[in-house]
Order: sequence, then structure tokens, then C-alpha cells
Amino acid sequence: MASGKKTSKSYSKNNAAHDRRARIEAARKIEASRERRNRIITIGISGVVVAGLVGFGIFVINKENKEEKQTVAERKEPIQGEKVWDPKKLGQTHVKGAVSYPDKPPVGGDHHTAWMNCDAKVYEESVPNENAVHSLEHGAVWVTYTDKAAKKDIEKLAKKVKDTAYSLMSPYKDQAGAIMLTAWGKQLTVESADDPRVNKFFSKYVLGEQTPEKGATCSGGVTGK
Repeated sequence: MASGKKTSKSYSKNNAAHDRRARIEAARKIEASRERRNRIITIGISGVVVAGLVGFGIFVINKENKEEKQTVAERKEPIQGEKVWDPKKLGQTHVKGAVSYPDKPPVGGDHHTAWMNCDAKVYEESVPNENAVHSLEHGAVWVTYTDKAAKKDIEKLAKKVKDTAYSLMSPYKDQAGAIMLTAWGKQLTVESADDPRVNKFFSKYVLGEQTPEKGATCSGGVTGK
């Protein structure tokens, strides 16, 4: 009898151990399955995110390329009403004396050895033509106005010049228009600072393709009276 009881107990223990191993194995399988499922979900989400980022990146690049092409195209288009001079007919000799310019303000030609400081500079009084023309040669846009220009327009243009490197502004008594914008070989007359052509002129000609001496500085020049 004792032997039978012993065998029965041993059998029960074996069964219990077997059940525990079975439960552990089942739990491991469930956990492994859960991990595989999580990996698949993570990979799937990552793929969607990567695809989204790639798609967004392509969209941004295409958009930037389109905007760049549009900007280039706009810069090539002439600005309505602007006057254009043949750059080959504009002298670039450095002189020390006065130069007789056919246009007021001058759009280019021989000029003084020193340029007018054109690093976002607003002058309250007129500046020498010869120095200002040298600034145009460096890629500056020169804004000039007469006493016929409205005060609000003068203030708006002054703010734009102060915010724009390679530009200068000064009064010009005997020019034809109330407000004129000049670059090397380019000139535009406007009636108001709000004329959309003002921004176009700045965008196109501040260090634009017309610049004879690209890379030349606009600071360190003559600073006026």
C-alpha cells in the first residue's frame, strides 16, 4: 500500500510539473506572438511615416523648384514702364572730376573712384552723381525723389531702403518724376511707394544680373555731408 501511495504522489507531481511547463510554454508562445504582432505594427507604422515624409519631402522640393523657376522667370521679364540702356554704351572709367551725365539721375557711366555708402543708407540731402553711379556699379538700387513726392511715400521708401542691403536713397531736385528707382542701366518712375513695381524693381536689380562688379562691397564708401 505504501508503495502505491508513493507512486500516486509521484505521478501527481509529474503531472503538475508538466502542466506548469505547458502553461509556461503557452505563455511564451503568446508573448512571442504578441512581440511579432507589435513588430509588424511598428514596421507598418514606420513605413507609413517614412512614405509620408518622403512624399512630403518630394512635395516641398517640387514646390521650391516651381517657385524658383517662377522667380527666375519673373526676373527675366521686363518691368512695365522701365527704361533700359545698353550696358556696352555705359562707360566705367574711374575719374576724379565731375561727369556730365545725359540722364537725371544717371543710370551708369564713368564715375568717381569712391562709391557712395549704399549699405541700406538713407541720405537726407542730395549726393554726388559720380559717387552714386559707382554704387550702381556695385549692384545697388538708388531711390530718388523730389519735393512733389508725398511724405508717406518717402517714409515707406526710406523704411524699405533701411531694410535692404545694397540700396540707397536721396532727394534729387531736378529729376523728371516725383519718385524714381535706378539701377545700372535701368530706371523706373512711379507715383507711389505702394506701386507693386517698386518691390519688383528691388527684387530684380539689387545685386541683379545687370551688376557690372558683383561681389564689390557697398559699405565703407563716402557717407555724405
